[in-house]
Amino acid sequence: MGDTVRAPGIALAAAGVLALEAVALLVFAIIELAGLGAGDASSLPTAIALIVLTLIGAAALAAFAFGTRAGKSWARSGGVVLQVLAVALALASLTVQPVSWTFTLGVGLPALLGFALLITSARREGAQRAPE
Repeated sequence: MGDTVRAPGIALAAAGVLALEAVALLVFAIIELAGLGAGDASSLPTAIALIVLTLIGAAALAAFAFGTRAGKSWARSGGVVLQVLAVALALASLTVQPVSWTFTLGVGLPALLGFALLITSARREGAQRAPE
């Protein structure tokens, strides 16, 4: 049996948010890679590390998206952790002056939406499993 019961609509929406975040990180890594090729990096090792870590984050988000769609609790849990980190990053960006509202809202709003969808999906799937 395991943990593969689905909440199709909500799980699909949560997986979609996670997948879009994975694509966003992939695009960011490509932009950073282009900057690295253009010689824009002040520290080559740091730039390479940032690109590698960004790609790892994108891969994790993609895995969580696939797992969430399949109703896997480990994927929802991992997705929730990354959404909380994204909200924290968005809130921390408010301390940088001038505030980059595009960044703050672009990171924070999808993270809040993803968090809400993941929690709702987990609750619905838990209710489906509960004995009557």
